[in-house]
Amino acid sequence: MGIFKKPLLRGQQKRDDMPEGLWVKCPECGALIHILELKQNLQVCPHCGHHFLLDSTDRIFLLADPGTFEETEAGLFSANPLGFAGYEDKIAALRAKTGMNDAVVTGRLTIHEKPAMIAVMDFKFFAGSMGSVVGEKITRAIETAIAEKRGVIIVSASSGARMQEGMLSLMQMAKTCGALARLAEAGLPFISVLTHPTTGGVTASFATIGDINIAEPKCMIGFAGPRVVKETTHQNLPPGFQTAEFMLEHGLIDAIVPRHQMRDRIGKLLNFMMKNPLS
Repeated sequence: MGIFKKPLLRGQQKRDDMPEGLWVKCPECGALIHILELKQNLQVCPHCGHHFLLDSTDRIFLLADPGTFEETEAGLFSANPLGFAGYEDKIAALRAKTGMNDAVVTGRLTIHEKPAMIAVMDFKFFAGSMGSVVGEKITRAIETAIAEKRGVIIVSASSGARMQEGMLSLMQMAKTCGALARLAEAGLPFISVLTHPTTGGVTASFATIGDINIAEPKCMIGFAGPRVVKETTHQNLPPGFQTAEFMLEHGLIDAIVPRHQMRDRIGKLLNFMMKNPLS
């Protein structure tokens, strides 16, 4: 043991009476950020711009014109079609903890006075995994958009298909894409917003087939994890593999938009892509 004790840096000093849970360490730059400062900055690190996860409530508040959001299909929640052990208890616990019935919130809103349907996936509920309820709610939101001549915005944050629902989960990939095909036939826009992380069956279905695909900075976008890809291909992965910047360079997404600019960018896109307002 050394004779002298190295003093703590100012940002590392902590009083004995400091309440727990008031400070967050940025995983990118290491700065300590007060939770109120982080919330006021839309869960973006004020020092380096790292984008923390944003839940569905805050995401909708960020995007919607004030007072315009109207939730749809709020009462749907997952059953246990395969009899998967412990699945019902896990769903019940997550419903109690998060106040959500499943991993997506859908509803009507306007952005810059342009009418749209939105579906926002929430990673805090079962890692944003897509089961039958998630696919059904997204499909119903798209069908409502067609009936009411609205644009569609889907904000993805997902670990992929929910294995506890097996094939019923995987079939949501085709169902949501089929609904989006009908949206395109109706001449209505679909804007896909990819956030950290967007992976698995969500990436392989609706998340990457938008008329416009936009992503938040440095978010992870991919199908399988880097280790699985490396072991399958037996190749070293390039720097930045599966980041938004890598996907932009290779043409999978159309733009990277910081969170503070997201509402204005989507509003401008809707204004350009929708010729007539909701009557």
